[in-house]
This record gives sequence, C-alpha cells and structure tokens, in this order.
Amino acid sequence: MRILVTGGAGFIGSNFVHHVVRETRHDVVVLDKLTYAGNRENLAGLPEGRVTLEVGDICDAALVDRLVAESDAVVHYAAESHNDNSLNDPSPFIQTNIVGTFVLLEAVRKHGKRFHHVSTDEVYGDLELDDPAKFTETTPYNPSSPYSASKAGSDHLVRAWVRSFGVQATLSNCSNNYGPYQHIEKFIPRQITNLIDGVRPRLYGQGVNVRDWIHTEDHSSAVLRILERGEIGRTYLIGSDGERSNKEIVEILLELFDRPADDYDLVADRPGHDLRYAIDNTALRTELGWEPQFTDIRAGLADTVRWYRDNEAWWRPAKDAVEAKYRAFGQ
Repeated sequence: MRILVTGGAGFIGSNFVHHVVRETRHDVVVLDKLTYAGNRENLAGLPEGRVTLEVGDICDAALVDRLVAESDAVVHYAAESHNDNSLNDPSPFIQTNIVGTFVLLEAVRKHGKRFHHVSTDEVYGDLELDDPAKFTETTPYNPSSPYSASKAGSDHLVRAWVRSFGVQATLSNCSNNYGPYQHIEKFIPRQITNLIDGVRPRLYGQGVNVRDWIHTEDHSSAVLRILERGEIGRTYLIGSDGERSNKEIVEILLELFDRPADDYDLVADRPGHDLRYAIDNTALRTELGWEPQFTDIRAGLADTVRWYRDNEAWWRPAKDAVEAKYRAFGQ
C-alpha cells in the first residue's frame, strides 16, 4: 500500500513510519506542518524511494485532497497534544484536532480511502487511584482539558462519518507513549534531559498521578495491526499494562542515573491534572492477536535514556526555551 501518515514527522508518527518501513513493503507519504513538535531529522535514514515528506497543514483542503487521492490508506496522527499548551492557548487544538480531522474525513469520503484515526485515552477523563476499573471501548467520554476535549471531538467526527457516510475508518485510543524522538517538553524526556544536565527532576503535585505507559514501538505495531485487520467502525484501546505513577517513573530514572531515589523536587500541580489512566486492551489482544513486546518498563526506559544520551544534538537546541517556559509557570 501507499500510506499517507499525517503528523509523520512528530514523535509517535515518525516512530510509526520507521516501523512500517522496517516491517512491511508499504510506501509512506508523510504530511507534516513541521511545527515545533515536528522534525525532519525524525525521518533521517529512511529510504527516499519509500518515504516522501510533504510539508503542509492538514487544514489545507486542496493539499489534503490531492494526497489522499494518491494514497491507498490514511493513518491520522497529526495533533496538537501537549496538555500544558492547551491550557495556555486552546485555539490551535481546536483548529488542528477538530477542523483538521474534518478536512481529512471529507477527503477520504470523496475518494473512498481507508482511514485510521489515532486518539488518546485522555478522552475518557480519569479514574480514582484505588479504582480497579480500566477504560474500555464503551467508557463514557469525560475530557478534562482543551487538548482531550478536542481529541474527543475528533473521535466523534470519525464515528459520525462512518455511520452517516460509510467511511471505512477505525479508531484507536492509546495510553501515554515513551521512546525515541519525543519532544523534551513531555514528562519523561524532560526528566531524562534534566538528569543528563545534572538537574533534579521535577514532579507535579506529589507525583501520585498514574499513567499506563507504553513504548512507542508497541503503539506502532498495534496501529499497523488495526490498519491491516481491524473491523471497520470499531474502536480499539492500545495499552501494555504499564501502570506507574509519575513518582515511580522518576525513581526508575534516578536509579538509571545512579542518583538517590528521593533526588527530585515537587512543583505546583497542573490545573485539572487527571489522576489515573488505565487501558483494557482485551479486544486488541483477543480479536487481532496483538501483544506488546516492551513489557519491562525499566528496560524500555533504559533504552530511551540511551537514545537521549546518544542524540544530544537532536534535543539540545530546544532545551533552554522549554525550561524557561516551565519556570514562568513555577514548574
């Protein structure tokens, strides 16, 4: 196939492109606006004959129409995704996550193309820390931030286009990703790069918030499996049973850097900070036969630390600006 990957120069999207090139014979066209979170270097080393980068906006209907017409399938990763940024200025999240998804849906409807929509578990809100329940495909939506609300809106658009217009679409809601190429404004790479610089990590509140961490390589393999075998109209939840509190993640990272387990600072909590996310991935495992490979989070984090150590030139230019922004908010 020829797959159009929106946001394919960003963190999760670029890892998917690498996975597709390595594991299949499909060709890939990446559509990416190359905002601060997109980077040409994320696609470095991929064969030019199989991967093409188109710089542009998913809200550009003419460009999207042409690229969709030339493709067999669309995998839609492009999104504004940083919660803190959505609290400071929600407008780009509405434009990209909702309007951009609408533009793509209209193009795949017109040309009759297969569509997979990548979303987040944050659309479900949060769970209590002591609640044994997990998110399922039928959990009611209850988003907490402008980011998760905009992603919830885009999910509803996809389902409506499937039902109303027969668009051949599937959806996935994934837990928090970690791994190579993640922008250093995000939680894990920020802690890693601070530790590389000898700076104490910083935790929101008391660090008790729990996320269901998944290595981005496992996310990529799940999306590919859904694209190739998923039932049209279905939503699949992607997670690897990796529930850990932010405090536990920082303690593992401190251990990897030979630092004391309590060598971190607590900072002001983020407004509306969700307590806990947890994914029930039963349908993905039983119906599509998918299994995560990175089940040891300590080993996955060690691999991620090595990547950031080995690729300082990739993240160093943005470091000062990211830390200055956090300092302005007392974080």
